[in-house]
Amino acid sequence: MDYNKYEKLVREFVCSHVKGLLKKPHSFIHFPFIDPGSVYDGNVWDWDTYWSVFGLLGMMEDFPEELREEILTCAKGNVRNFMDHQLEDGYIPMMIEVADWPEPYLNMKHKEGILMNMHKPFLCRQICLISDYLGDYTWAEPYMGQLKKYMEYYRKTYFYENAGLYVWCDDIMIGMDNDPASFGRPKFSTANIFLNSFMVLELEAMEKICRILGEDGSTYGMYRTELIEAIQRECWDGRDQFFYSVDVDIKTRKFDWFHQGLGVFWKTLPIKIRVWSGFIPMFAGFATKEQAKALAAHYLDWKTFYSEYGIVTLAKDEKMFNLEVTNNPSNWLGAIWLVANYVVFKGFLDYGFTEEAKLLCQNSLKLLGEDLIETGSLHEYYDPFTGKAIMNGGFINWNILVLNMVGDLKEKGISLE
Repeated sequence: MDYNKYEKLVREFVCSHVKGLLKKPHSFIHFPFIDPGSVYDGNVWDWDTYWSVFGLLGMMEDFPEELREEILTCAKGNVRNFMDHQLEDGYIPMMIEVADWPEPYLNMKHKEGILMNMHKPFLCRQICLISDYLGDYTWAEPYMGQLKKYMEYYRKTYFYENAGLYVWCDDIMIGMDNDPASFGRPKFSTANIFLNSFMVLELEAMEKICRILGEDGSTYGMYRTELIEAIQRECWDGRDQFFYSVDVDIKTRKFDWFHQGLGVFWKTLPIKIRVWSGFIPMFAGFATKEQAKALAAHYLDWKTFYSEYGIVTLAKDEKMFNLEVTNNPSNWLGAIWLVANYVVFKGFLDYGFTEEAKLLCQNSLKLLGEDLIETGSLHEYYDPFTGKAIMNGGFINWNILVLNMVGDLKEKGISLE
């Protein structure tokens, strides 16, 4: 199979469409920004903007100098737009949308006293991503106070002290939109492995920003260490050899004189649904070598996670497995998403599982390359059995990450063939 041909097709497609992702300020979006393309045109999204920047910075040599400068301006603008709409208590919305009202909808609801999720833990990481590329963190220095309030709000609102883990408020815009471990469950009940694994990296990024800008970030380092210990203690299942999200709504529910003896002494209950996010601890770098080996075995299992087009986002043998076309929420109940492919790929590569990483890269190239040949476009997510697009043509965003895979392999001296 000609993987180099597929890479060239994707690279040419991104290069010819990247200008369409770079948006000018409008309405209450006051700074240039990057959107994912497709139906998300004109909106600023939290983790989507991070991955767009991640992908574009990885292929800057493909762009002329003027376009590179525009990409960097929009990348900084992503951060500036979210900072521009941070509320006094530290809350930052997950998305800033095109609208006629005076401020983001999520901010308006927050001001009404409605508790919601906030910007996913990719804000500090996006600052580090941009700053490391530039070799300069000074542009972010004015935001130090706001970043501290953002981290404080996370700790105050979403941190469940008893388990030492972070919880989603609800199931709105949680990244993996309809993850059964959180979707439809009670508010503040799920310590999702997605949220906690990426929070490990966000705390690391915040500590780094503090250190480089001459401030004490040791508290964030301590929080990170404690969080890793909590994830290992509460989310790793030794019997199943997998990381699960967990239910934290655990307590002795007394009635009259009942339940006066031995009460509930465990802090969480595992939500035993095998989701691609159980692989994120490798990407976050805190899985042990033995855990990574077990996760590699899960990935290669045709009955659960393996597909010829990447990693299945919900194990095939889960009762919720479903490939219906749906948006709001997007469907993560088994479809192939390139962001999942990349996160798992990079985890395997970092832990030395090069064959698994190479296979994921090859399968991802085949998926997107064949889509371009057949439809002339890229899509948001795909059927794991056929590789056919499910919906949202024109979606670019984290599909760019397939080019990062190729670059990461080349850095290790690993050939595509």
